[in-house]
Amino acid sequence: MAIEWTSSQKQRLRELGGTPDVIKRFETSEERDEAFAVEVAHHQAANRKEIRYVQKRPERDRLAHLEEVLAHALISNGFLEVRTPTIISSRALSKMGIDDSHPLHHQVFWLDEGRCLRPMLAPNLYFLMRHLKRTAKMPLRMFEIGTCYRKESRGSDHLEEFTMLNLVEMAPEGDPMTCLRAHIDLIMRTVGLDYELCTTDSEVYGDTLDVEVNGIEVASAACGPHRLDGAHGITDAWVGAGYGLERLLMVKTGASNIKKVGRSLMYLRGARLDI
Repeated sequence: MAIEWTSSQKQRLRELGGTPDVIKRFETSEERDEAFAVEVAHHQAANRKEIRYVQKRPERDRLAHLEEVLAHALISNGFLEVRTPTIISSRALSKMGIDDSHPLHHQVFWLDEGRCLRPMLAPNLYFLMRHLKRTAKMPLRMFEIGTCYRKESRGSDHLEEFTMLNLVEMAPEGDPMTCLRAHIDLIMRTVGLDYELCTTDSEVYGDTLDVEVNGIEVASAACGPHRLDGAHGITDAWVGAGYGLERLLMVKTGASNIKKVGRSLMYLRGARLDI
């Protein structure tokens, strides 16, 4: 009977940048373990080499660089950048339809009964839209790049602390869907990724237009008016999209694990540190 990598061996190889999902079979467990030792040594050497390379050629963190590039592209296209608090109220979440019966409610990092770390940027952007519509000239374009927090299940494509880019245009001129597609294309061209659009159902927004790269979802987009608008005092049409920047980096760099491109104590520019 052919023998494959054990679960712990697969995990270790994945951490070091290997490809344990490529099927390899061995005649005996001893042969497998010897091959595992060779693989580990190879990837440890590669990680050490990458760490020394990074040290000799310092540059901006890849996530920080992506934030900078995207912010510049959006500002150049008339978007106003905003920065809002990471601590939000339970009332702000309930306006998004997230009460204690909603699945997302149990993924929230609660600080106390009335406050939490934001699981999304939308509540704060809704707040700004409601206030700015009284003064700002329409159409109003704005965006935020900020950290969000969710108790995600363990896996290679989820983080509990992740970076979102949300863009919104209120009272867009012309056809809203055409406008939305143009904003999506701006982001994806800036990142340099080919993509596909597909419709799906979201727990918060209902029908959404998702952006996928090789079958991996990197963004969700929607058009208003929307059923959530009334709770926020919004009556204008709008379009918006939310991107997970670590997801974008993962598919852009071909990383096998999203933790390699996110905020981490275990990786330095994709190189594993506990080697």
